[in-house]
Amino acid sequence: MAAERPIPVYTNLNDLYQNLGTSLNHAVRWNNLAEQFEMRFGRKPTYIARAPGRVKRPSISQEIGEDKVHAECWDLDINTKELRWESYVKAGYYGVLNHYFSAEDSLESPIPVDLLFTGSVPAGSGLSSSAAMVVASTLAFLAVNAKLDDHATSAHLTKGDLVRMSMENEKRVGVNSGGMDQAASVISDASSALYISFFPILKATPVLLPAGSVFVCANSLVVADKAVGAKRGYNLRVVETLVGARILANALGVAIGEKERVTYREVLGRLLGEEKGEELGIAELQKGLERMVKEVELLRPKGVPENGELGVTMEEMIAMTGLSDAAFHEIYLSWVEVEASYFQLYNRAKHVYSEALRVLQFQQTCLEVTGTAALESLGRLMNESQASCAYLYDCTCPEVDQLAELARKAGAYGSRVTGAGFGGCTVSLVAEDKVQSFIEQIRDTYPPYKGLEGEALSEVIFATSPSSGACVYKM
Repeated sequence: MAAERPIPVYTNLNDLYQNLGTSLNHAVRWNNLAEQFEMRFGRKPTYIARAPGRVKRPSISQEIGEDKVHAECWDLDINTKELRWESYVKAGYYGVLNHYFSAEDSLESPIPVDLLFTGSVPAGSGLSSSAAMVVASTLAFLAVNAKLDDHATSAHLTKGDLVRMSMENEKRVGVNSGGMDQAASVISDASSALYISFFPILKATPVLLPAGSVFVCANSLVVADKAVGAKRGYNLRVVETLVGARILANALGVAIGEKERVTYREVLGRLLGEEKGEELGIAELQKGLERMVKEVELLRPKGVPENGELGVTMEEMIAMTGLSDAAFHEIYLSWVEVEASYFQLYNRAKHVYSEALRVLQFQQTCLEVTGTAALESLGRLMNESQASCAYLYDCTCPEVDQLAELARKAGAYGSRVTGAGFGGCTVSLVAEDKVQSFIEQIRDTYPPYKGLEGEALSEVIFATSPSSGACVYKM
């Protein structure tokens, strides 16, 4: 199982990048990085930790919003009100300190470390630059402190362990994220896409993409500032989905704990009789999702005219849960800050279940359909996903919507927002032999790209393919 594999530690760049076919270019880049490190700190680096960004096709992070309570014995000042890259580095350090070192234990202390960062994932582009930073930071501190291997037990820290630690670490920056970005950064494979599931445990299954096509990323140049806008965007969606799940569970007669923050995935499982620790088969899960897409109508406010307001106020939302004001705030608002006049419980639920269904359909298409028919089917799913992100989950922006529409007009099979949204990039499925003409047409029709050529153009729109995940290079 991919999540149970050890984190790779390489001593040869050719081995590290053999699946990418660009060992020489990366060797030059990393050699320059090592030279800069030596110039700054007067000694050669011991390790280089690498963590890639990720591109998201139809996707849903089922565990979104789960909040784990843990004791903290170290104190690092992290400003959650302002996006600062050092916060992600501190978050990575925090996790290693609290997992492996006691502030009161003088027998073992963390090793002092000098760090130099570089990257090629565009910040705020929806390609998981923040997850890549947290994963790389966490991995660097683990490597320096010799925590990748337990020599006493011959145990290895697994890719799944690193994903879970990185998920916990990124929450410290102030964004209640799921774990898909971190999982993709750590577990990704150069030969395929990944089907990632977090229920009941983290699993990652390789999925071969149809031949004859590539994914093209296009940056809207609208910065998706996830942390700063969290209370009106990312964190608000977490609260809307968790509260909606409780209300839907009550409406369907699904048992939930008095203070439990049940998720939509758990509501589905309990409704279908899924035992704790077990997992529904793909066919049963797909039937269940098809049912839930219909059941979410229970969340639709009654008596609302066509094109009327489908959201509910805070007071209405609390009443729908059956909780007291105090209990509601303790369960859903005591750990996160949100801001909204209307909470879109119905729209968010409809998106979550329909998007989860599209994930299974995407995987099934890759496994069972070939040729142009497969590409057209995948493109249709991507277009449906884009519409759902725009109108139900409300996580796009006008520029992203425009880019996706221009991509379809330029010949893409499908195009959608990638990442958490609220700006950032689109990802488009394009025929392999049409990539150059596709890029040129987007350049000529998307106003912010006008006049861009060469490297400037390739920085904002580029073809991409699966690559290997996070690893350590030992110098």
